[in-house]
Amino acid sequence: MSIAICFNHKDPKPWAAALKAKLPEVNIEVYPDIKDYDKISFILCWKADKDLFSRFPNLKVVQSVGASIDHVLNHQTLNEDIALCRMVDDKLSEDMFEYVLVGIMSHLKRFDEYNQFEKDQQWQPIPYKSIEEVSIGILGLGKIGAYVALRLAAFGFKVKGWSRSQKDIAKVACYHGVDGLHKTLHSTDILINILPFTEQTEDILNTQNLQQLNQGAYLINVGRGEHLVETDLLDLLESQHLSGALLDVFRTEPLPKNHPFWTHEKIKITPHIAAITNVASASDLIVKNYRNFQKRVELLNVVDMENGY
Repeated sequence: MSIAICFNHKDPKPWAAALKAKLPEVNIEVYPDIKDYDKISFILCWKADKDLFSRFPNLKVVQSVGASIDHVLNHQTLNEDIALCRMVDDKLSEDMFEYVLVGIMSHLKRFDEYNQFEKDQQWQPIPYKSIEEVSIGILGLGKIGAYVALRLAAFGFKVKGWSRSQKDIAKVACYHGVDGLHKTLHSTDILINILPFTEQTEDILNTQNLQQLNQGAYLINVGRGEHLVETDLLDLLESQHLSGALLDVFRTEPLPKNHPFWTHEKIKITPHIAAITNVASASDLIVKNYRNFQKRVELLNVVDMENGY
């Protein structure tokens, strides 16, 4: 059996080197340089070419190297006998928390305005909020979202969150269901989206929902670009119902050069880097999953295809 690495917009070389060091007896191949498609049973995937998996007749496991799996399902059709596994790594949770914390504090202390004042040589103190004054809502309380919520609550923020099923997180008000979504959005100063992408969560960041936030609220989207209705965000920024947004994910990536987000003064953009999979720690998980596959024991982090995560 062989392992194939099938990546787009990600360098496969570090992954190939890490797996070869940890699985010296296994043949590691990088698409499109596949010698024998019949011998591939296990694939590492990141935004693979459309319908690529159909070329592997003996494929049994597809391992996403990210926490999400929509980049797989958007371009592939998986047979029922193929297991799809997502990446669950503690390093992803910590990196996501650090990214979100920087975005929150920069907004609260109004660094964007001060950066512009500096360019204009303008000495002008402006009011700011303190941590204990701020209500944060988090959409998505899976492993990463729950970790972010817990850490922010420990800092002293008033934190509430919403998920598909009821959660229990210390010092976090946890909601679920339609009514719970309203409770999470209502009276919120900063909304953080960390939801998985499913049919139910598509376009959830829309005018109807975002208008329930406090006047002047701030949006941080580290979930998926498909969660955000882009024109609704622009309208809410124009009306000043929202004071700004920090966006790390987009419907089209890389973000097109002519996209209005690039030049909008109230939108901050990062190129999908909020939580980048760490090759060293992630490769350990991949090796364990491959060993489990060889031994025919339960795989780690298998996606429930009905729920979409």
